Amino acid sequence: MQKKLKLAVIAMCCSSVVFAQNAESQQGVKTSEQEEQAFTFTEAQLGEDDDMNQNVTIISSGNNVYASEVGYLFSPVRFRYRAFNQKFNDVYINGAPMNDMETGQFRYSQIGGINPMTRNVDFALPFENSGFAMTGMGGSNNYDFRASHMASGNRLTLSGANRSYTVRAMYSFGTGVSNNGWSVAGSIGYRWADRGYVKGTFYNSLSYFFGVEKKLNDQHSISFTTWGNPTERASQGASTDEAYWLANNNFYNPYWGYQNGKVRNSRVIHDYAPSALLTWDYKINEAMKLTTSLSGKYSMYKSTKLNYNNSDNPQPDYWKNMPSSYYDVWGNDNLPYANSAQALNDWNNAYGYWTACEANRQIDWDRLYYANTQANKQGQDAMYYVQAKHNDNLNLTLSSSLATQLTKNSTWNLGFMLASNKGMHYQTMEDMLGATSYHNINTYAVGTYTLSSPQVQYDLNNPNAVVREGDRFGYDYNLLVNKATAWTSYTLNYNRIRLEVAGKVSGQQMQRDGKMRNGLAANNSYGKSGSAEFLDGGGKLGIGWNIGGGHSVKAGAGFEWRAPLASTAFVSPEVNNDFVDNLKNEKVFSSELSYVFTSPYLHVNLSGYYSRINDATEWQSFYFDDINSFSYVSMTGIEKEYYGVELGMKIKLASFLDLKLIGSMSEAKYVNNADVRYMNSTEGISYQDVVMSDGMRESGTPLTAGSIGLSYHSNGWYIDLTGNYYDRIYLSWAPNRRYVTTLQRQYPGWGEQMVDENGNVVTNTYVPDQLEGKGGFMLDGSIGKNIYLKKGSLSINLSVTNILNNIKIVTGGYEQSRSDYTTNKQTGEMSNQRVYSFSNNPKKYYAFGTNGLLNIAYKF
Repeated sequence: MQKKLKLAVIAMCCSSVVFAQNAESQQGVKTSEQEEQAFTFTEAQLGEDDDMNQNVTIISSGNNVYASEVGYLFSPVRFRYRAFNQKFNDVYINGAPMNDMETGQFRYSQIGGINPMTRNVDFALPFENSGFAMTGMGGSNNYDFRASHMASGNRLTLSGANRSYTVRAMYSFGTGVSNNGWSVAGSIGYRWADRGYVKGTFYNSLSYFFGVEKKLNDQHSISFTTWGNPTERASQGASTDEAYWLANNNFYNPYWGYQNGKVRNSRVIHDYAPSALLTWDYKINEAMKLTTSLSGKYSMYKSTKLNYNNSDNPQPDYWKNMPSSYYDVWGNDNLPYANSAQALNDWNNAYGYWTACEANRQIDWDRLYYANTQANKQGQDAMYYVQAKHNDNLNLTLSSSLATQLTKNSTWNLGFMLASNKGMHYQTMEDMLGATSYHNINTYAVGTYTLSSPQVQYDLNNPNAVVREGDRFGYDYNLLVNKATAWTSYTLNYNRIRLEVAGKVSGQQMQRDGKMRNGLAANNSYGKSGSAEFLDGGGKLGIGWNIGGGHSVKAGAGFEWRAPLASTAFVSPEVNNDFVDNLKNEKVFSSELSYVFTSPYLHVNLSGYYSRINDATEWQSFYFDDINSFSYVSMTGIEKEYYGVELGMKIKLASFLDLKLIGSMSEAKYVNNADVRYMNSTEGISYQDVVMSDGMRESGTPLTAGSIGLSYHSNGWYIDLTGNYYDRIYLSWAPNRRYVTTLQRQYPGWGEQMVDENGNVVTNTYVPDQLEGKGGFMLDGSIGKNIYLKKGSLSINLSVTNILNNIKIVTGGYEQSRSDYTTNKQTGEMSNQRVYSFSNNPKKYYAFGTNGLLNIAYKF
């Protein structure tokens, strides 16, 4: 299918160019491709899965060539603007903030499938003022969901693709403003795939939007909007290059297998966030307008996972199943037994099993059911089961902004926001896979403690509770966050000078409310924790100078104190109420210097930027196979630097033909060694350490990216061909491999000063290099035609990504958080080196091969 799609698009592009060269030029026509760009991202590109958590940044600009193109253009590799965490990109709807109050991020999947309703948007770059907030360090977007601002008429869209979904249908309408002041707009859509691009995945999503607005008089209007996107989809898992090689497929997915001959995925996402927004617009006079919005959202997010109890790991690509766990493929002289004839024979047997048939490298659901049936006969708990992780939240927000035109050349905006968020985090039993018994016991702690010890109870208030399908077990807690913000901005145009100033002040409160009394923290897990309160704020200044002759320069600087996020504020929220040690505001400095040249035939944007973050806090949890335990890791006192150069250039070669050049060279790295506190679920004891983080890079986004493209628009035809290059894509690094105690254990004498053969004092400071993914070149293209009918118009567009089918580009991944050696459980010292090398086997995601979207839209 990919080969046919590639040939088809090349043929269409060539034939269309020949046809269109004789056509008359039409300028100012917005193509259907441009209209679709805002939200043609797929969840695979957005990274909504737990182990794919690096989000892209959606940013644009009407006067910056780089910013107007980069967000959509580089989305296949999940590009993030300036490598910033997506929490620095603020999203608003009708002026109401929409970023999650726990994580700081906005999940675009919550408004997926309603593309026609997201076209009215104001973008503000980091040092541009907006009328809805002080702009974020990664820019800000404000989407207009008022019914009166939606395009009037009807629009029917049908799409076919070979991406996460294969079929899409949407219908949208807008009435415009009636004579009595009413406006109504709506949309309904459906996206579906029995199998997505990656085998073992499926997609099933319904989206809806309904808005109504009443213009009460010349001064007042009230609008109400509600939308949602109930979605069920199966996930793709990252794996190692060894597994991809054995499967002969860079899109091998270890999350699925056969049950009774049918495909079943172990990681299924259920995501639904019904939202409602009430907006009051009050035009006080010609120079002053007040906008007030009340928003509410109840988000329900569930992700399933196959787990096991007193049995072998059922994951097909588990390291003990890999051929390289038997025979040394890395040439290690310390493992002579791993180079024996027997080791080679074991390698061949494992290789033969993996490559014999597809079922051998997937989950064997029938075997898991059989094992549980045998456990039932012995009166034992389930050996295998599917659990579901829930991250739900209830959010209420009140926001208001006042825009004032002080003079012809100056504006003043100010506003406030009040918000409350209740995050509900718990785990349920999704499917017992034929088992009849399971107890709410911390089996990881059994061994450290006896089975009768209170420490192994997940809930001492209900000891040894029997868990049935649908019941909560393991953990259950709420995170409560309240926030208040006031902000203001002022803009002045004086002769050739433009001055932009903005500031804000915020107060935030957070606490944990435990619903289970965990045995590892009997007196510090049930009920509410103490309350952490923070006062933060900051300001920005931007100055632009129109030199004349099409030349202008702009400089900007800002400083913020940002309260830590609730998602990183607790050491081990699944276990206890403890806040992170030395929790404090992040200190964020940002700056930019840019040059712009504009003429009828050339538009150039050149920017350099520098940002620094101090006192950052990061948190993660992972299963630590070395000690059969979950590890909860909190890093504090982190310092980071972000700097780079961005270039955007648009050259008009002819009235119908543009050449676009986009490029970015950036650095985004940790610049100190952070404090770390971690707790393992086997014992409930916290450990203090230092992690050698200095020099680690932000992961999951290209730090070097460039693009060159031709854009042909004439007489309703539009053809775009773009070549993109990506490089320096770092994988998410594993802190536990870089703890000082780990390095001291692995390298005796680590960190000590010694004298080399020349008598010079040196320090043994070996720290594992952060692993990288391979970059490369990708060719993208699109072709489309607008056809004007007697009644309405028809737009046909085919967009194809990765025409040359380069499937070697890594879009992200992570180092395995496991050791290359075994550890003595009594002494904690290194015992024996493993044959399998975790340090050489990171888990990766690769860019989709040739994939496309055919879109047909009929407006009437």
